[in-house]
Amino acid sequence: MHAALPQGEQEAGSIDTPTRPPRDLRRIDIHPDHWYPLAWSREVKTGHAHAVRFAGDPIVLVRTASGSVFALEDRCAHRQVPLSAGVVDGESIRCCYHGWTYDCTGRCTDIPYLGRERLPNGVRAYPCREAGGLVFVFTGDPALAATAKFPDLVSASDPAYKTRRFGQEVKCHYTFMHENLMDMNHQFLHRRQMGNMRARSLGRRRGDDWIEVDYTFAREAGKQPIGEALVFGQKRGSKPDDGHKDVMTIRTEYPYQTLKIRTKDDTMVMDLWIAYVPLDAEQRTNRTFGLLSIKRPKIPGLLDAAWPLLVWFTERIFKEDRWIVEREQEAHDRQGADHNHEVFPVINELRALLMERGVPHGAGKGAGETRRVHFIQPVQDLPAS
Repeated sequence: MHAALPQGEQEAGSIDTPTRPPRDLRRIDIHPDHWYPLAWSREVKTGHAHAVRFAGDPIVLVRTASGSVFALEDRCAHRQVPLSAGVVDGESIRCCYHGWTYDCTGRCTDIPYLGRERLPNGVRAYPCREAGGLVFVFTGDPALAATAKFPDLVSASDPAYKTRRFGQEVKCHYTFMHENLMDMNHQFLHRRQMGNMRARSLGRRRGDDWIEVDYTFAREAGKQPIGEALVFGQKRGSKPDDGHKDVMTIRTEYPYQTLKIRTKDDTMVMDLWIAYVPLDAEQRTNRTFGLLSIKRPKIPGLLDAAWPLLVWFTERIFKEDRWIVEREQEAHDRQGADHNHEVFPVINELRALLMERGVPHGAGKGAGETRRVHFIQPVQDLPAS
């Protein structure tokens, strides 16, 4: 028999609690067939190469002389040294070792001491595009890139909103990040920043590749922090029936998450888009990329003036979240398995979604390794240097 949910965690809606997904979710890799942000646009300077990683695979982002960006696996086909240490030459990149040159398709276009005839195969190229101040790379089968869903980042480019771009490396499996954001019952963790808040789940919905849940909040003690007031544009009352009907909707639309807050007149006052990108092959460290968009109030310049305070407030919240998920990862590693006893239906459904959409650890490497073998064919019949 499942434990009863505490007051304030009861679920509305007709969806039954799902069967618990099989263990171990922390050994499920993120699926590569999606667009992932691998760097901020500002990190990839014109005429320079920038090294990044996705699930242990080294990738180089190259900003050409024309300002466009392309992505290749970060190795020279010759001696396997990183191309990110090379030199950007116009619209191509040259290896720092022998000057082998690659274009945006990964094709080797020149070997200085051999010329342009009988050139070897090149290296893997990744579909690449920019949006919202981020450089996205399609890390899976390139044939799927054109039809794969691209994230909606409308608020980040809307002048009616001011956007904060943030992110750090977090030492935990990406699934812990999804659970942390979607489960607003953890507000006790943030009691020093937000006072005594109680979350109430209004209901949840589920699709093939997404799940979302609605929350309202009531303040049981303490005053509203000014940073929180800035998010809403005005102060909120302390009682759940004081006429304010702000609703927070958190959605995992695999592999991304969003958090939107709307007022009773359906005005969206906050729009958070966030992605968690595994860096290492074991996927025990991820880099978070977040776009936090706040609607500008009617008074011009007010949000700009208060922005440093809002950044300070949100950073303290993120710091606490980062600390707690890293402790969860440590407990998992110490115990050797996922022993979580989850009772919240939303999180059980989220775990099932992440299990269904991810791939067993190591299973997603097959296609990439096949392409790599293709690209490492030896040079045939080249004259001696």
